[in-house]
Amino acid sequence: MTRPNHGGNLTWAANIAGCPTSSIIDFSASINPWGIPQTVVTAIEEDIPRLTAYPNPEYPRLRNCLAKDCNVGADYVLPGNGSAELLTWAAKDLLQQEETYLIAPAFGDYYRALRAFGAKINVLTSKLPFGDLDTLIPDRLPCNSGLLLNNPHNPTGKLWQKAEIIPYLSKFALVIIDEAFMDFLRPSQQQSLIDLVPDFPNLVILRSLTKFYSIPGLRIGYAVTYPHRIQQWQQYRDPWSVNSLAATAAITAIKDRDFQQDTWNWLATARESLFQGLKAISGLQPLPGAVNFLLVRSEISVTLLQEKLLQQYQILIRDCLSFPELGDRYFRIAVRTPQENQLLLKAIESVINK
Repeated sequence: MTRPNHGGNLTWAANIAGCPTSSIIDFSASINPWGIPQTVVTAIEEDIPRLTAYPNPEYPRLRNCLAKDCNVGADYVLPGNGSAELLTWAAKDLLQQEETYLIAPAFGDYYRALRAFGAKINVLTSKLPFGDLDTLIPDRLPCNSGLLLNNPHNPTGKLWQKAEIIPYLSKFALVIIDEAFMDFLRPSQQQSLIDLVPDFPNLVILRSLTKFYSIPGLRIGYAVTYPHRIQQWQQYRDPWSVNSLAATAAITAIKDRDFQQDTWNWLATARESLFQGLKAISGLQPLPGAVNFLLVRSEISVTLLQEKLLQQYQILIRDCLSFPELGDRYFRIAVRTPQENQLLLKAIESVINK
């Protein structure tokens, strides 16, 4: 079975571990471990009878709800079949630029989307941990260039400050910011640029709802950008990109303030505890992260570590072989429940000591 390029491939992991997929403790996919909010489950169950009708291709209720949450007009918001679909249309727009700057290591889907349209990619590689943006992005840029920036960054967990990014809005012809993990930060800590979209027609913000609310199987995300760009994207895509259950789930989820607060309360403590636990294990160097995952440098082969964890403990970690800059000496792990995090730490320490 081919080694996966993304986390969360439980079928592949179960084949290595020799167990059912249900037995795998998945640290490879950065999904909220507390599962789907009960409010969302209830709303989906109630909405099942309405599956006999097509959704409204304009998604007015969903767009209004997202717009209210973002404090922008509904014509600035476009829901999509996960943020991956919207990334595809953003990449199509980046094709119009002379070149697109991308900070590496970078999420593999960025390359997929950009190469699908033949966009020229200028990869900016730096030693980890990352410094400020001005140490990564050159001073002189082509007058017609694009920037695709992940903030918070995957796989490092680096959070760039809003003030760092703002100067580049006038230096690049088109700026795409993927904020897929931003909602794991409390509102007071977030560095989102959504509020600047009405002032910058060249700015696109991509957001995901699948990770925070643990609904990756429903595929739901959204873009916030100028209305003229949204109108263009709607001409590119299929008329019913978002299914009815995903729309219902999104509307319900973003109103669940208790679930959001519980997640923020859990994450701050759990991430720090996991970070310190990894730091205490000989041969591991975790990088500080702002969200729900940690990137870790390992002195031993991660391929070997991953295999042993699966075979001996049914634990799956995310190798970084799909990131050329990282290779077999880095792995990424999601922050899970305190009990699961302790199981992981004990398992890694046992494998390394042997």
